Amino acid sequence: MRIDIWSDVVCPWCFVGKRNVEAALTELKIDAEIHWRAFELDPNAPLTSTMSMAEALSAKFGVTLDQAKEMNAQMAAVAKKAGLDYDLDNAKPRNSLNAHRLAKLAEEHGRGGEMAERLFAAYFTQGADLSDKETLVALGEDVGLEGASILAMLDSDDFIDAVRSDEAMAADAGFSGVPTIVIDEQFAIPGAQPPDVLVRLLGKIVAKANSEE
Repeated sequence: MRIDIWSDVVCPWCFVGKRNVEAALTELKIDAEIHWRAFELDPNAPLTSTMSMAEALSAKFGVTLDQAKEMNAQMAAVAKKAGLDYDLDNAKPRNSLNAHRLAKLAEEHGRGGEMAERLFAAYFTQGADLSDKETLVALGEDVGLEGASILAMLDSDDFIDAVRSDEAMAADAGFSGVPTIVIDEQFAIPGAQPPDVLVRLLGKIVAKANSEE
């Protein structure tokens, strides 16, 4: 089974979605080939900012700071159920283009899944600044990439076209949000669906494929 997942490394639902997909695949005993696709929730987000996650949510949705903090608390509770310890008070809203480029570099070296996991964890549990080059170099080295190669990539235009291609594919397909999961390049599943829902949907797809063989 091939699975393409459109996500943004700064999307809190996307990390939850990753865990849910993993849980469903484990339950179904499916060995899937997973490809991570880039999607920027805010392509115009700044590379540097002093704005907190709560302040960013307040500005984006027109809610009070207290309401934004409550939104973060609710999101953290959802993440907790998926086994994730979010620290959204220290998350740093930033432009995610360079993080997506690093993910593309990692996928080229067969480490796409490891890089996705490291980026998500760094952002949501460790307060990492995913627009900072030194941070990205360190995160890439964590999954076995060479620091010099990462820095050379970040100082070039490498993989920008690959990111834009993913985003163009999402736009053409009508994906309005992430995560969006596409199975075998045919079946799209929107949102961070719970594991039981994914088990049911993936099970039906597998059964259909088996009946057609």
